[in-house]
Amino acid sequence: MRKLSVLLVDDEIMIREGFKRLFDWEAHDCEVVGEAADGMEAMTQIDMLRPDIVIMDINIPIMNGLKVIQLSRIKYPDIAFVIVSGYDDFSYCREALRLQITDYILKPVNYEEFGTCIDNLKISLFEQRISAVAEPEKQEERAITGITRYLQEHLSEEMSLSVLAEEFHLNAQYISQLFKSEIGVGFLAYLTNIRMEKAKKLLLSTSLSVAEVAEQSGYGDYRVFTKVFKKAEGITPSQFRRDFLEDTGSTKILDEKL
Repeated sequence: MRKLSVLLVDDEIMIREGFKRLFDWEAHDCEVVGEAADGMEAMTQIDMLRPDIVIMDINIPIMNGLKVIQLSRIKYPDIAFVIVSGYDDFSYCREALRLQITDYILKPVNYEEFGTCIDNLKISLFEQRISAVAEPEKQEERAITGITRYLQEHLSEEMSLSVLAEEFHLNAQYISQLFKSEIGVGFLAYLTNIRMEKAKKLLLSTSLSVAEVAEQSGYGDYRVFTKVFKKAEGITPSQFRRDFLEDTGSTKILDEKL
């Protein structure tokens, strides 16, 4: 897997330097290729560099970050944007979601959590890539595509590399290497990510209990599920559901799929 190119956008040079020095981009198969201190400079750099990922503050001079993202989306819909901001305000989060932001991280940045965000982003980019493929793929790509589809279809079941090895008649170590080479993250990180995404959809779109959501997401023990969910999202499943209802002013869980 090639390295992903990253553009850093923040008007504070210390923030940009912190990202460059305190986060191990190499370990996450990424490379910082440029910086910008204001909205206009960010637009210029995006046009020139066409980065895979833009790490963007909202409150920057000349043109704010949300406007930069809105304009960039028109020309470059495939760029992934991650907002890093000091604003813990639902109106900003709502606008960010409307613009299909990959993640919204609050300052000061926890770089361990940021690393998880980058890994999740790589999973998202991989899934976009395989869904857009129209021509025949290499054997390795066909294998990883089939494996990831199988995981999506069997999330509620016990899953491991040995289970996949038996199902696909492949060596478990080979499958493990496929995840690292084709997606850029390990098998467990990928499995946890798609299980958490399913859990969040179930929490917001159904009235299932937390234990039932846990079971459908592949966790037989809801206490283990709650621990994993809190590590991934920073809050418990119950709080995640409650915060959504409070933020939207809803009195019941949404009926439609999110």
